[in-house]
Amino acid sequence: MEPRTPRPPRSYLFVPATRPDRIGKAIAAGADAVIVDLEDAVAPADKDAARGALAAPWHDLRRQAEAAGVSLLVRVNGADTAWFADDLAWCEDAAVAAIVLPKADVAALARLRQVLPGTPCLALLETAAGFADLRDVARAPGVQRLLFGSIDLMFDLDVADDGLPLHHCRSELVLHSRAAGLPAPVDGVCTAIGDDGALAAETARARQFGFGAKLLIHPSQVAGVHAALAPAPEAVAWARRVVEQAAAANGAAIAVDGKMVDRPVLERALRIVAAAP
Repeated sequence: MEPRTPRPPRSYLFVPATRPDRIGKAIAAGADAVIVDLEDAVAPADKDAARGALAAPWHDLRRQAEAAGVSLLVRVNGADTAWFADDLAWCEDAAVAAIVLPKADVAALARLRQVLPGTPCLALLETAAGFADLRDVARAPGVQRLLFGSIDLMFDLDVADDGLPLHHCRSELVLHSRAAGLPAPVDGVCTAIGDDGALAAETARARQFGFGAKLLIHPSQVAGVHAALAPAPEAVAWARRVVEQAAAANGAAIAVDGKMVDRPVLERALRIVAAAP
């Protein structure tokens, strides 16, 4: 049997760079990826101190993340800020595996590539300028995945509802991710900490649009997101029947549960099996 291809992360948990003690706890919280945040979670006066405080524990945190199978990322400050260059210099010295670029657009990506041409990037789309550049952002060298910064986008577009007014942007992220050969994009944060119903509803909506993961702001959200993104047991059972019967047929046409199975149906079944726990 061929080894399974590692699936992209389903959950990206933010943790403030000013709290190195919480980074280890975040790695152990069950999320697939942890984003150490130098941007929104750090006050302007604390930016330099935050990088300095990370220097000593970073090596051990990287080893902890690798042992746990958790991707350890860093969100830097925006390319238009005074902290961007120092953030990138720190990331280079620390051998950060991948950078989360806020307010991503073509110009911001170009500045990142000038300094760190070989470092992978997750592009956080949260401005009108970023969405205007979306096709080029999705195809830019080094971009691994698109992330939805829904809260900041609401502010930039001056809309008061993260539902219907942003649905076009959700579809665009899914469309351009697919066209560029990227994994399904990552939905924005649910700010209702402790509200399991709101988290489940947001994650279900994201899945309906074609998102494959969600940004998180609290460890308590991990289990709910993973559960909401997992295929239903009956869907997994169907998919496994399709895959097994297709393999046994050696390319011949088959029917499962009374319905013909063509290539798109088989591809869907393979995706469900890959996403199963």
